[in-house]
This record gives sequence, C-alpha cells and structure tokens, in this order.
Amino acid sequence: MSTISRFRAELREDSPIVATATPRLTWSVATDERDWMQSSAELRSGDESVVLDGPESVLVEWPFAPLEPGERRTVSVRATAASGSTTEWSEPLEIVAGFLAEGVWRAQPIGLAAPTAPAQPALLRTAFSVEREVSRATLYYTALGVIDAELNGTAVDDGVMAPGWTSYRDRLVHETTDVTALVTRGENVLGLRLAGAWYTEQYGFFEFASRVYGEQPAALAQLELEFADGSRETVVTDGSWRASGEALTASSLYDGEAYDARLEQRGWSAPGFDDSAWSAAAVLAVDAPTPEARIAEPVRRIDELPVVEVLESPSGQLVLDFGQNLVGRLRVRVTGPAGTELTLRHAEVLEHGELALRPLRRAAATDTYVLRGDPAGEEWEPRFTFHGFRYAQIDGWPGEFDASAVTAVVLHSDLRRTGWFESSEPLLNRLHENVVWGMRGNFLSIPTDCPQRDERLGWTGDIQVFTPTASFLYDCDGFLTSWLRDLALEQSRAGGVTPLVVPSVLPAFGGATAAWGDATTVVPWVLHERFGDRGVLRDQYDSMRAWADVLLAESRGTGLWAGTFQLGDWLDPAAPPDKPQQARTHSDIVASAYLARSLRIVADTAALLGHDDDAQRYGEHAEHARAAFVAEYVTPAGRMMSDAQTAYALALQFDLVTDPEQRAALAARLAEIVREDGYRIGTGFVGTPLVADALASAGRTDAAGRLLLQTENPSWLYPVTMGATTVWERWDSLLPDGSVNPGEMTSFNHYALGAIADWMHRTVAGLGPDAAGYRRLRIAPRPLRQLGWASASHETPYGLASVSWTREGSTVSVVAVVPANTTAVVDLPGHPLTEVGSGEHRFSFEEAPVPERTTPLGLDSSVAAIIDDERAYRAVVDAIAAIDPDRAATFRTETVWAERRSLRQSLLFTPPAVFESIERALADL
Repeated sequence: MSTISRFRAELREDSPIVATATPRLTWSVATDERDWMQSSAELRSGDESVVLDGPESVLVEWPFAPLEPGERRTVSVRATAASGSTTEWSEPLEIVAGFLAEGVWRAQPIGLAAPTAPAQPALLRTAFSVEREVSRATLYYTALGVIDAELNGTAVDDGVMAPGWTSYRDRLVHETTDVTALVTRGENVLGLRLAGAWYTEQYGFFEFASRVYGEQPAALAQLELEFADGSRETVVTDGSWRASGEALTASSLYDGEAYDARLEQRGWSAPGFDDSAWSAAAVLAVDAPTPEARIAEPVRRIDELPVVEVLESPSGQLVLDFGQNLVGRLRVRVTGPAGTELTLRHAEVLEHGELALRPLRRAAATDTYVLRGDPAGEEWEPRFTFHGFRYAQIDGWPGEFDASAVTAVVLHSDLRRTGWFESSEPLLNRLHENVVWGMRGNFLSIPTDCPQRDERLGWTGDIQVFTPTASFLYDCDGFLTSWLRDLALEQSRAGGVTPLVVPSVLPAFGGATAAWGDATTVVPWVLHERFGDRGVLRDQYDSMRAWADVLLAESRGTGLWAGTFQLGDWLDPAAPPDKPQQARTHSDIVASAYLARSLRIVADTAALLGHDDDAQRYGEHAEHARAAFVAEYVTPAGRMMSDAQTAYALALQFDLVTDPEQRAALAARLAEIVREDGYRIGTGFVGTPLVADALASAGRTDAAGRLLLQTENPSWLYPVTMGATTVWERWDSLLPDGSVNPGEMTSFNHYALGAIADWMHRTVAGLGPDAAGYRRLRIAPRPLRQLGWASASHETPYGLASVSWTREGSTVSVVAVVPANTTAVVDLPGHPLTEVGSGEHRFSFEEAPVPERTTPLGLDSSVAAIIDDERAYRAVVDAIAAIDPDRAATFRTETVWAERRSLRQSLLFTPPAVFESIERALADL
C-alpha cells in the first residue's frame, strides 16, 4: 500500500502560514512497492483539481489561482506510480496566506515617550470593544527590537525573541497569529511587551562598541477583525496607545536582564486594568521598512535540562553544572523575603573551579531578579535575552538551595531535525552530538558564530563552510533563505561587496573577503543541492552575480585574487593565539581558489536558470581563474607554493587542478603532510571541511581516518577528550592543563570546525546526494578500519534514506534504504557502479587486506614507521609517559615526522629506563 506520508507548503512545516501567494508544494510517499516512481500527481483545492504529469514532488510550483492576503485554503494530493498504483488522497493541508496586501499595513512604530535609560523595556496597551460576532481575528505584529504580544492576558503564541533579527534598515519581518479564540464580547485589551535586543545592542569589539540601529525599541502591531456580518475593523499601534515602564528594568543580549518583581503590574494586558498612571505612547520618528511575513521558523523554547551537579567553587560560590553547553537561560522557582536579589552568572567552562568569564570579553551575561516576597513562591525566566553556558553561578539564594528549583531552558529556531549519525566509536558519536548542539545554539534567528560573548553575529564564512552539514542535520532551507535575503540587501548597500557579518553591524570591516563573502554563492548553491530548491537560486541570482562581478574587479583581468587583506585560513592551529589569520596557507591561495569556485557556481547557476549568455561569460572567467591558479600556485610536479594541508585540499576539492598526474601528486603530498603533522589537523576554517574529502577521494581514506579519529591536540576528538559538549572555536580553546587558551577568540560553541560531519555522513557512513534534493542518492561508504560499524539516516525531501554498514572479518555488509520516487547510485569498493530504485537493498564487499609489516619495530625503526602504525605509536607514547610524562608530551607535539631519524635518535638524552620501557612495549605488539 502506498500513502502520502508528508505534505507541506513552502518553506515551514511548523505552521500552515505561508508568506507568498503561490507557495510551492512538497509531498513524499511511503510504500512497500519497490522501485516506486511517480508518473503523475493530482492536486485538489475546493472545486479545483489539477493533474501534473511526471515525477516532480518537491517544491512543485503552485498550480492554482494565487492566494489572496489572509485567505485560507486546503489542498490535498494523491500520486500515481509508473506501475499504475495510486495512493489515497492525503489529509487536507491547511494553507493560510499570512501576508497583508500592499498598502494595507498602517501600524506605526510606538514606544515610551520619555524613556529614562537607553534601550528601556516597555509595556504598551490599548483597549477596544467588540459587540458583534467575530468570524476571524488575525494579529500581525513586529518590532524594532523584540516583542511579546498578549490579548486579554493570554500570550498569543509560543514564539520567543520575536520577530528575530533582520537587516532593520531594509527588512522587517512580522508575525502572523490567529487570535480569534482570544477575542471576547465587550472590552478587549491588546498588550505588547517590548525590549531592544538586537536593535539596541552595542555592537563592536571593546571600545569600538556602538548602537548601530537605534537608542530605543519600537513596537508595531495590526489586529484585523473580521465579523460574521462581513464587516471589518482594524486596531493599529498609534498615539492612542498607553505606555509604561515595567518590572523588567534593563535588558541586553550581551549583559543580560534585570527584573524587579516588586514593580510588576498584575493584569496589565487584561480588561479592567487601571492605566491612568501610564503615559501616552509616543509615535517614534524611525524609518521602518514595511514588514513582510516571516518565511523562517520562529525561535521557541525547545528543551529543558535539569541541574546534573551542584558545585562549590574554591571561592565558596554556588555553581550549577547542567552537563551540556547550551544556549538559552535559566528558570528559577524561589521563595524568600521581598527585596532579596538573585544574581545569575553564566559561563561555558570552569577554570580552576571558577566560572571562566574572560572568554565572554565585555559581555556580562548576568541576570538579576529581585523577589516580590510572595510566600507561595515565585517563578522567573528572563524574557528577551539568551546566554551560551553549561555552568551558572547563583548568588543571593535565600535559605537552603534545592537543585530542582533551577532549570536550563534551551532556545533556538524551531527547525525540524532531519539527520542522524552513529558508529561503533563513542568519541566519534560524541563529536557528532557536539556538532548538533553547536548548530542548535547558533541557529537562533540567524546563523551566528557563537552565542556567549560580545559578538553572536552572522559571520558569513562560518555558515559558508557549515551549510552542507546544517542541511543534513536540520531542515534549514527556509531559515537560510530568509537570512540570504538580508545578505542581498546588505550587499546592495555595499555596492556588491558582501559584508563579513549579516546583518551588517561592523562598519569598520570593509572590502571583499574570500571564503566569507563567498557565502553569497555557496549557500544558495548548497540549498539547491540539498533541498532541490531552484527558487533560492532564482531569488538570489542577482546577488550571486553581483558578487562575481566584485571578484572580477578584484582580479583585474589576471584570474587571481591577490595582494589584498584577507582572513585566509582563519585559526590554523599553527597561527599564534593573537594572530589567528597567520595560517600556513597563504591568503592569496585561499582568495584565488574561491575566486574560481564562485565564478564556476555563478556560471552553473546561470545555465540552470536559462541565462545562457551569463553562463558562457562566467564560465569563461571561471576557466581563466582556474588556469591562472594552477599557473601561479601549482608546480608541474604537483607541489603547492604553500606546502600546507589547506592549500592542497583547495586545489583538489575545488577541481582547480584537472591534470590526472598532477592531481595524484598533490594527493600524495597532502597525505605526506598529514603524516608529517602526526596525523593531527593542520587546517583552519577554510581547509577543515575539505581535507578529509581531499584525502578520501584520492584513495587515502586511511589517512583521513587517522586524522578524524586522532585524539591528540589539535584534532576533532581532542576537545571531546577534554569534556567538550559543543564544537570549539579553536582546536585548543581549552589547553591540556585545563586552562583557557589565552587568545581573544576562544569560544566553546562555534560550529564552523564541525563541518567535518558532512564527510562523516557522506563517506564514513556513505549517504549523500547525487542529484539536487536527493532526487538521486549516492550510497558510497568507505569504512574506516578503526570502526566496526557506522550508520547515517536523513529525511530527504522525498522521505527517509539511510545507509548502515557492519564489518565481520574482511567482509563489509551494507544495508541501504532508498525513498520512493528516487534512485540511488551505489559505489562500493571493488564493485562497478550500479543504480537501484526505491526500497531496502543489501550489499557486501571484501576489504583489501592490511599489508603486514615485514620487519619488527624497535628503537632503530624510523619515527615515520612508528607514527604510521597506530598501535606502535600509542605503545611508544604510553611507554614514555609511564616514566617521563613531560618527555611524552614533547614527543607527541613533534611536527616533523617524515624525517628518517630513528626512534633512538629522536629520544637523545632520554633515561635508559625509557628505552627499556619502549622495547618491552614494542615487543608485546
């Protein structure tokens, strides 16, 4: 039997509300029928019915008359297979046009008439009377800042930090909420809580911080009332509203919130409240763009975590450990005398048993709550701020502390989880979980770099490298499409140059920057690749082309991008802590590689969209840039001018070198460098997503596996061994002695280096796309010898796909599930490429035997031979550490392993007992 398993309208699944009059439709089929392929589909809405021939079922163009603003419609679908079988009709999908007609928005920005402090929170209210039967009531609301709406004392929805952060000068998003059930006969009150958040935050580093947008927040709301008799009324924010300060006396993203419960005004948003002491609201003289309906999922409270351990710091402070680095805030339940002040401080790690506050820089990350003295107890949670933390220090708790009285509330944009990975290696599983938690914390309204310090900005380079991983883990198409709209607007303001951060709040940082600005082309291309979303390419095409033109201007006809300021391979582990841009790969190589890549993406996008002239022009520029890169930076023998991991990975993975012999030489040298580095990571933000792919695609999966599973610093697993529960900004944000890295850039929740998870999905487990939107899958596991099994599953736009493999001796067994209406290319070692249809499939193959060592390893073996044998290397390190831990640490951090020195020579001036220990250890292998 075949059924429609999922049916939705773009791009949100959490709500029936759509932001366009012609929403694209997506459905998937669950079936026991093998090789199920759609031949046609029928869509029905009211009396309209449309039959669409062909297999398309993802982001299918709207086939009916466009929706009118506010219109509600239901749509059903059924699909017919090539075999002739037909599904039942789907459950009706409700669709609500969540936008207003052009010119209908009349709400004015209002706030406090005489604020007493910058960024002062406010309460706003208006009363209105309803004497007729209401058939529908819809509230459209937004803010220059953040806002909660209440109608007759009840919250209108469950969103948090609404409406989120956009490029306020050009784009404002409104919420659309059905409040029909909250409207009553007689007096009604619409109330708004308002704070500044992103709009009034002081952005910039240290003394350069300033309020970019405005000093005070503003609220805008429009309530559309439709009556049973066909008449309509509108309530809008204007000068007739009343305004007041509130118990929330201060609110900041970086500093936290201050709340004095003694100042609460109970019932302020309900009928009957006396607002005579309030002032008239002021219509603020701000130039706010006309709001548009949101296309991304809102921020919500997603999870709650209890305290896992109560600690006492060396200084005697009460510290709570939640066991997980998270993003959100605390909810406290407390009883005590009026006027008692609780102080809540937040940090990601402890240093010497105390909160490590230095990495927060100037962000106070502190909330305070003054009790009103309710004998029945009080509950409080900050409303308009968030923190990145695992640990919290609480000062001023009245009486005996009860750990159950404090809960960590997890916040992030409410995206649907779509991807999973597991293996036989617990450290690798924890790494993947860290990547997931890092994405959760940093996908809060926009894709941020970090959630804890005085930054939390939409750095374009971070999301550029992470989008493939993000697109597997969560359905982030709408989320990133929304952010790309802001990118295009900010880029337009800058004459085609994409800012380093979007929204753009760091005006001191100007000029085109490789890998960061290239998010302009890479992110929409990946969304097309992973979600089958051609619409995002269409919408962003002008932006993509404008960036390509900026790059051509930077190149000045040379095909190279050189001699300008660049961030390069940011945070290469070899870079000094205070100079994170000083990578081993020259920044000109990074810039020129991205020049060629972005030009190629724009050419391919133009061809896909039918812009043939552009496709030819940008294609010629892309080939010119590729050839120039090879001529300038690659020797005929296959060496890069920067002899570093990232340089080789760029040349290989961006297909800049096409000559097979040169590529083979580059891959061989890359593998050699990785060994010379002791199979430790040697890449920064740019190279990290590429290096494992570059090795594996050249047949050096063994080296890639050693790199992935390395636990010594720097490596992906080193932070895991140090207790990390999210991905760090630096490979060594926490040093081996437990102290925090002295560098200023020391976040413990940065997702960029977690981009390796995409390779884990596609190669370690073997599940990836082979055509846009997983219309065709690629099943290509490359089992790492250190693992006994691995698996990945992904909810593709067509349904759930999965690949798992297990090893028994030299036999690897593979089980793959291919969703209906798709096919899969199967690429297994030692087997020819095959293509299969939907259903479950089983395969097996024999692994090539590991070459046996012909000579025993001993003190006269080369260090290179020792490092190439994992068991021998570990035995040697453990043997040294058992007698001389400092010498073992030195040995582990050696970087030049390719030298043919013997082990004995490399350990000169080492006590004889160490040599004896090593000989025993190697003899036992």
